[in-house]
Amino acid sequence: MSRYRRAAVPGGSYFFTVVTERRQRILTDPVLRLALREAIERVRVQRPFRIDGWVLLSDHLHTIWTLPEGDADFATRWRLIKTAVTRRCGADYFQPSYLTERRAAKRCATLWQHRYWEHLLRNEHDVQRHLDYLHFNPVKHGLVDKVADWPWSSFHRWVRQGAYPLAWAGHTTVG
Repeated sequence: MSRYRRAAVPGGSYFFTVVTERRQRILTDPVLRLALREAIERVRVQRPFRIDGWVLLSDHLHTIWTLPEGDADFATRWRLIKTAVTRRCGADYFQPSYLTERRAAKRCATLWQHRYWEHLLRNEHDVQRHLDYLHFNPVKHGLVDKVADWPWSSFHRWVRQGAYPLAWAGHTTVG
């Protein structure tokens, strides 16, 4: 088995993609959204980090975090968040057919994929590219015609701060 090495830059900003097991379309369910929000809030009390960007889709999420100076441990934060959501909601979303021998041996549930994807953001241009990517994601996936129409996104916060115009990267379908 290969050993995956993650970037570890204390105080760094990272782009993450976290996916449900087998792309289950469950993350926008109200119960799961609340559990995810509460888990993040609890983890941020003990292990602070700033959420610079966020978009939640039904089967995955993208986010940009900046860690505190001297701290590069995003892995523990993700483990705590995913575990808390699973403990709160896992039984309601359990899929027996997804429970492989490996998952059972590790006492895993069936809510999340084991891994997540992370990218160390190297400069402001990289941050902006990834913010644009995550905010545009609901349009890319055909869920809305305009970025502003997707409710589970930090795009609305960035609009209030004047960083994006409300009509950014949206189009109207002519029918």
